[in-house]
Formats: sequence, C-alpha cells, structure tokens
Amino acid sequence: MSTEKQLFTISVYTENNVGLLNRISAIFQRRHINIESLNISPSEIDGVAKFTIVVNMIEENVKKIIGQIEKQVEVIKAYYHDLDEIIYQISGLFKIKSELLFEERQIQNIIKESNARIVTVNKEFFVLEKSGKKEEIIELYNELSPFGIMQYTRSGLIAVSKDEMKISTLLETYNN
Repeated sequence: MSTEKQLFTISVYTENNVGLLNRISAIFQRRHINIESLNISPSEIDGVAKFTIVVNMIEENVKKIIGQIEKQVEVIKAYYHDLDEIIYQISGLFKIKSELLFEERQIQNIIKESNARIVTVNKEFFVLEKSGKKEEIIELYNELSPFGIMQYTRSGLIAVSKDEMKISTLLETYNN
C-alpha cells in the first residue's frame, strides 16, 4: 500500500434522497479533505444516484473514508479506484466571438485537430465543447486563449470502471 498521495475516484451508489450531498461532503469536511471533483448523476437504475468523488490522498485514508461513508450514509455500494483503473472524461465549454469562427482559419484548424465540436452558433458567439482528459481541455484552452475566450467552464470528472465489476447486477438486486 502506497504512502504517497495520489488521485483516487470514489464511487458511491445510493438512493436518490434529499440531503445526501450535504451528508457525504460533511464526511470529507470533518477530516479536512479537499474534494478535487464531485459529480452526481443518475445511475443505470431508476431512483439510484451515483456520486463520483475525486480526492488526492493516500490509499489508507481512502479506505477509511469509504468506511465512514458506508457507516453514516445509507449506501448501496461504495468503492474506489485509482485513475489507471477507470475510464474517465472531463468536459469543457468555450464561448468565443462568432466572427472569429468565420474570419480566423486557425480557429477552424484548432477545432478540427482537437476533436472539439461546435454546440451552438449565433451572431455574437459560438460555443465549443471538448471532452477528454484534463490535460486535453487545458491544451485547447491555451490554444484558444490568444483569440479571446469570452467564457469558459470545465466539468468535474465522470468515470466508469475498467474491471469486471457487475455494479448493474448489484443494483438490479437492490431494486428488486
């Protein structure tokens, strides 16, 4: 077991009840642990939510956090992975003046080379979306910055595990 801090992704499956975000985040707050990223989404089972929480800590402390979550929150399943054990994405949205899309050939090349996609275009601006690793989003930001980004936002990490874990089977059993 490593004693070095590293990024871990914690997945928590629970019923979609009011107040769970506060209860789960309070566990991290009491231990003075910074959450790098937090995403809450519906799972593959109706009424079951999936919390994806990214933290930078040693593995021993991640295990303790999982134990606290399982003790203090009504969870169906909680587990953790390091970044090598998951497939993950982050999304970035970039709002840029529309005139640049049509007047700057370099912008068109950046969009094509980065595999970004245009979400919307109007007379004043266009919105570009890019999903990928954090480094890819930052690289696109750096390439677009000289042209003037009107607005920019980046999502937290969303992830699925690479292993053979049958979370769907577990959730189906829970649902019945």
